[in-house]
Amino acid sequence: MSRLQDWTDEATPIDFIDKESWPIHAEMLPPPIAAFAKACGFDGKAGAHLLAPGPDGAPALVLFGVEAPSARHRDPFLPGKLASLLPAGLYRLRDGVDDPQAAALAFLLSAYSFTRYRERKSEPPRLCAPKEADRARIERIAAAIYLGRDLVNTPANDLCPAALTEAALQLAARHGAQARVIVGDALLAENFPLIHAVGRAAAEPPRLVDITFGPETARKVTLVGKGVCFDSGGLDIKPGSAMLLMKKDMGGAATALALADMLMGARTPLRLRVLLPIVENAISANAMRPGDIYPSRKGLSVEIGNTDAEGRLVLADALALASEEAPDLLIDFATLTGAARVALGPDLPALYTGDDALAQEIEAHGRKLGDPVWRLPLWEPYESLLDGKASDLVNVSSGPHAGSITAALFLRRFVAAPERWAHFDLFAWNASAKPGRPEGAEIQTARLLFDLIEERAARWSAKKN
Repeated sequence: MSRLQDWTDEATPIDFIDKESWPIHAEMLPPPIAAFAKACGFDGKAGAHLLAPGPDGAPALVLFGVEAPSARHRDPFLPGKLASLLPAGLYRLRDGVDDPQAAALAFLLSAYSFTRYRERKSEPPRLCAPKEADRARIERIAAAIYLGRDLVNTPANDLCPAALTEAALQLAARHGAQARVIVGDALLAENFPLIHAVGRAAAEPPRLVDITFGPETARKVTLVGKGVCFDSGGLDIKPGSAMLLMKKDMGGAATALALADMLMGARTPLRLRVLLPIVENAISANAMRPGDIYPSRKGLSVEIGNTDAEGRLVLADALALASEEAPDLLIDFATLTGAARVALGPDLPALYTGDDALAQEIEAHGRKLGDPVWRLPLWEPYESLLDGKASDLVNVSSGPHAGSITAALFLRRFVAAPERWAHFDLFAWNASAKPGRPEGAEIQTARLLFDLIEERAARWSAKKN
């Protein structure tokens, strides 16, 4: 991955200015550079840049436009755009940057490139670590997001259930965490019937990865990530156009692993648990069928209304397991519904929780870090849409509306303490490049939750001491 470099005054400086302050800033520049900027028509417009040469023709200064303080929205990741604009070389942040730490992180995240199958076309620019920033933290976050993006970007022929499991085990080993894997029919023996039902038709058997890190006596945080390595839809098969991005249906597992990487790398004082139900939703003679009824770990019987609503089934068993030890905070991640994307678009994950204070805390961290979410309601009257006639509940409602809400209500039935639970319905993909967010796989919500969980862990430790 791209890393920050040691600070040196020899690096080409970058000045950040806005359109309102540009006339004053221009007067302070060396006359040749000011004249060059005027000749090029540079005016400080947000996102515009100018690479000004020195007397020897080498780059002497970079000018980059950012939003004015009066702008309605200011993107903290806008400086990351420079990673795709600048030629190879070493640069340093100089004047006008509001948040050097966010700017440096945005630069690293913009420099990401998926290179498993082809080499990078050109050498990326490099950035000095800002003097006032926490370099180790910036690089830790960037490395974790690179890991998650690589997993989501990898196609299912190479990221099958066994390969995703191995990636999780490698992460656990790197941090000295404990890990256990339950595979195939052993899922039935240990009472995970829904995970088994979803994944049994695939060439590789379903599995549940269980990672633990930190002392058992510490406060508990559990992460659950949907790990559907490819979703054909099952017997309710998707049309071909809807399968094109289904390699990303394990984006919830990738997000959980990225967040776990941040927390374990920071040695956050808590007992962390990561549960990943990993399957492929395939078609075979023993695939689950519409109308089938299965038991669940919690004891509720579930009728399959649609085999393409498989993610909530594997999450249900994992959430029931997580709830058995009553964690202080239980978070699940899933590329769960197209309905969430219709409602909120690809950039804004849907948040569900049974606690107003937790929702406000999550949203505040998201706004602060440029990792936004939007809370949708666990609307009680819709819960009856999941009532079964021959079972306790069905995995989908009979109507076309409120699909993300009814999916969240389904999951809530398997959570013992909804007031300590948050569910994120993610997209995990960028259809086009944005600052800090290259086209392709994306890890959403991990940065905000790293910040939130670290704050909570610090409060827990303070109370204990």
